[in-house]
Amino acid sequence: MPRKLRIVINTGGGDAPGLNAVIRAVVLSAYQRGWEVYGSRNGYEGLLDTDQLVRLTPEMVANITALGGTILGTTNKANPFELVVETVTGELEKRDVSDKIISNFRRLGLDYLIAVGGDGSLAIAQRFYEKGIPVIGVPKTIDNDLSATMVTFGFDTAVSTATDAIDKLHSTASAHERVMVVEVMGRYAGWIALHSGIAGSADVILIPEIPFDMDKVCRRLMENELNGRKYGIVVVAEGAAPIGGTITAKTSTEPGRDQVLLGGVGENVAREIRARTGKDTRSLVLGHLQRGGSPTTFDRLLATRFGAAAVRFIEEGLSGVMVANNPPGMVPVPLKMAVERMKRVPLDSDTVQTARDLGICLGD
Repeated sequence: MPRKLRIVINTGGGDAPGLNAVIRAVVLSAYQRGWEVYGSRNGYEGLLDTDQLVRLTPEMVANITALGGTILGTTNKANPFELVVETVTGELEKRDVSDKIISNFRRLGLDYLIAVGGDGSLAIAQRFYEKGIPVIGVPKTIDNDLSATMVTFGFDTAVSTATDAIDKLHSTASAHERVMVVEVMGRYAGWIALHSGIAGSADVILIPEIPFDMDKVCRRLMENELNGRKYGIVVVAEGAAPIGGTITAKTSTEPGRDQVLLGGVGENVAREIRARTGKDTRSLVLGHLQRGGSPTTFDRLLATRFGAAAVRFIEEGLSGVMVANNPPGMVPVPLKMAVERMKRVPLDSDTVQTARDLGICLGD
């Protein structure tokens, strides 16, 4: 009889609706084949401290598909190749603990790592693959900015959450004759802003791919006044920037987190609109609301398909690949290729053209 495989799965980076559906699909698909599955808590913590490694059974994952977050926990500030630790003198320094993780992986008799994450987490998984660990990647990001897959799970739920918020803002903006500026996530890609803005009947949508002109933004909002509509809705992606300007961000001071933290552009845009038009203008940052809550039906199914495909790829003997959604099926793509280029909104896409056809201002 073939040897029983032992798989370990982790979830890294920011959470996304659908992570638990992936975990469930991996566990059930593996057990159908007589294999064992273990979960590494908080990214690679379970492989660094094996007390944080948990055996996952079908009974444990029976009812988790509808849950947001991840039963394994996650982190975006514990890169095992640059882990921040405190020395005996109280100082912080970065250490490479990847060899210890590899040693534990082999000592425990594990055969495969399924790494669920975005570009940062999958880049770490690629480094472990290069050091000899068999890896299958599963793409996860609400930002939908991974180029090797048509769509990532979590995106549909984030867009639905943002659209619901925009729908609610129409009534309060109308009642007070205000302009409401809604800042949504997306990092350096405008997928969430564009999709939720169109679905939510926004007047203006500002995305990172199109530097915006505040004069044109204000002109579009004043057109509402001329047409007897005394309020406006502006949706702005957190990575959007004005022509000749830069993104609004600050540098993280958290240990182990060197990346810039995007945010604040919504308030800047609201301030400019208020000053230029005299309109009562308020801003709202949706923030982590877009990551939370129960995944939509679309994301539950998509995440489940990703997890089942990851196990099939293991059965086929593949490694160093990411599961990619390439309709109508799931296909393997090299991990290295999957993380080398960000997927941004194509300016010639039908979705962008639809926004223009509807008279939505994109800031240009």
